[in-house]
Amino acid sequence: MAGVANTWGYGAMTNSMNDIRHSKCIFMLGSNAAEAHPVAMQHILYAKEVNNAPLIVVDPRFTKLAAKATDYVRIRPGTDTAFVMGLVNEIVTNGWHDKDFIQKRVAGFPEMCEKASHYTPEVVEDITGIPASEVKRIARILATHRPGTVIWCMGATQHSIGSSNTRALCILQLVLGNMGVSGGGTNIFRGHDNVQGATDMCVLSHSLPAYYGIKDGSWKHWCRVWDVDYEWMKSRFHSKEYMNKKGFTLARWYQGVIQEDKINQYTPIKAVVFWGCASNSQSQYHKLKKALDLLDLVVIIDPFPTMTAAACAKDNVYLLPSSSQYETEGSVTSSSRQIQWRFKVVDPVHDSKDDYWIMNEMVKRFGFHDKFYKNIKKIPDDITRELCKGSLTIGYNGALPERIKKHTLNWETFDVDTLKARGGPCDGEYYGLPWPCWTETHPGTPILYDISKPVAKGGLPFRARFGTEHTYWNGRKENLLAAEGVYNPGSEVKGGYPEFKNIVPGTNWKTDLSQKTIKEAIKRGMAPFGNARARCVCWNFPDQVPVHREPLHSPRPDLVAKYPTYPDKKDQYRVYTRFKSEQRPELVKKFPYVLITGRMVEHMGGGAETRSNKYLAELKPHMYAEINVRLANNLGIRNGDMIWIESPEQGRIKVMAKVTDRVDEKTIFLPFHFGGMFMGKSLEANYPKGTEPYAIGEPANIVTNYGYDIITQIQGTKEGLCQVSKA
Repeated sequence: MAGVANTWGYGAMTNSMNDIRHSKCIFMLGSNAAEAHPVAMQHILYAKEVNNAPLIVVDPRFTKLAAKATDYVRIRPGTDTAFVMGLVNEIVTNGWHDKDFIQKRVAGFPEMCEKASHYTPEVVEDITGIPASEVKRIARILATHRPGTVIWCMGATQHSIGSSNTRALCILQLVLGNMGVSGGGTNIFRGHDNVQGATDMCVLSHSLPAYYGIKDGSWKHWCRVWDVDYEWMKSRFHSKEYMNKKGFTLARWYQGVIQEDKINQYTPIKAVVFWGCASNSQSQYHKLKKALDLLDLVVIIDPFPTMTAAACAKDNVYLLPSSSQYETEGSVTSSSRQIQWRFKVVDPVHDSKDDYWIMNEMVKRFGFHDKFYKNIKKIPDDITRELCKGSLTIGYNGALPERIKKHTLNWETFDVDTLKARGGPCDGEYYGLPWPCWTETHPGTPILYDISKPVAKGGLPFRARFGTEHTYWNGRKENLLAAEGVYNPGSEVKGGYPEFKNIVPGTNWKTDLSQKTIKEAIKRGMAPFGNARARCVCWNFPDQVPVHREPLHSPRPDLVAKYPTYPDKKDQYRVYTRFKSEQRPELVKKFPYVLITGRMVEHMGGGAETRSNKYLAELKPHMYAEINVRLANNLGIRNGDMIWIESPEQGRIKVMAKVTDRVDEKTIFLPFHFGGMFMGKSLEANYPKGTEPYAIGEPANIVTNYGYDIITQIQGTKEGLCQVSKA
């Protein structure tokens, strides 16, 4: 059982999209919400227009979101950490940080400041290309407009140091005291409907549902939830080692087939199932295609034949037509941690079946139907109920199907500003019971880490997850629990405290299925997971404090020695991952342009559904590359010309040139929604007759470069190099 993780993006919103309406400043990095999240834009524009909130957009490309910004900052791709830590340094240097918040609720502040002090405005300018004066000006805006929200998307995460980018953004909000308050927080807009729910429920190869991990205790917990024997579960694996070993990620699974990078797996992967997943969303797609052609079995479960089906040259593909969300029902979780119930509108049409039917039939054929559906009598209600029962870590346990349905049926009773129901059958509850929703009567938690409300009413402190004390590299010891006087109203302890355990002997709040531990904590006005400080220093990460490291394929070879990447990692999710050995400064001579990818409003994901819609295809029928006017003129390229884009990994695509000033003279932008072509050749004949998309084009990810995050192995699609020539 190899396991494949979805590592496209990570994190959960501390606040909600609606809460952005209360922001006095909006700082967006690596996000183009105007196209990727157009519904959320109503809240962003509300804050801008009603609150007169500055809208700061940081992006290498002048996007449609940037067109709405009060302040647009063009940044060199792959340098986000340097810019954000530069803002932190400027804020602290000028004494603009929230000293009271930091003294009472933040750990590792002096050590973080020591590292951040390197990123002076002048150093930041050299690394990022952002003028030092702009670094100072943006820092002042953030400091003088509070509370402010920070928003990011895949433009921040899909880098070899994506985890450092997100940590730096969280540190920025801690320094400003913008955590645990309305209008503040760190807010990650997820890429698709129910991405948050799918992540919570374990499309991850290194975790069981609700982020329990894959150690013995986690397996035993979920075996109790599922009511299956732990020894039987253990027997399903090749060995005990592999039961506790991280699997391949979605970004690298194909290496388990082609093995261009050494794998740590007892056997190569021989079959793969794509369930509602577009393979053309994966970087170095031409290498993934090699895997498709070598596999014994490729199963595609999707409402439409995808690029995956057309890309396979071997007769090894099975298409299982699944239904759309309108033809099924069940629970989903939004970016705002809101759990919602979707009711079925129509029965599945043609030969399609809903996902529950397909799963049921597959499990029967695998021979463990009696174990898998042991406590599932009513689908999908009992599926949601079982997942909620076990997901104590994130507090799904109070979000029962009956409550979720009631919210969906009475959505008009919830206030648009606070998301709280004002009267009606859901009176006092927050829409979608945003997790953690600790008990069957808990209203949900609209804002994480808000100590102004009782825990029973939706308040929370920071989680005590890393012990009660730590000694830093400089020898300084620090109490990791919150300071005296920091607590939620009604708390028995008027300060910090560790997590609850042994209320039921041998259990803690995460493993007590009776929920007595959680209920006892809330009875005392306290959080089950304790009351601690947020840490600026992650001592279990390669970089304890976020620092800039040059992209593996850097356009600035002069900076590589000063800001080198990590040593190679031998066994990262079962694959050898190159860092230092892949950082080749000479590449820029042959591949002088920076390649980035992103979304467009007319299409979604891999585009199988939207490019099969004739109206959307009519709006955006062609795959294209944005190229700067000056660069196009220098290369003899005119708007509408066909051009070749090539990567250092021998990927190449033929696309239409869109000549524009949206990108600078060194940057090429590609939308990543297209498929149906491969390195200059049409695959249209490979689709089943009558299912060909109305719009086909080269997948951008054929030319995205090698590179993966050191923690999550998320693919680095926002910082590669390429060559451009006229076709």
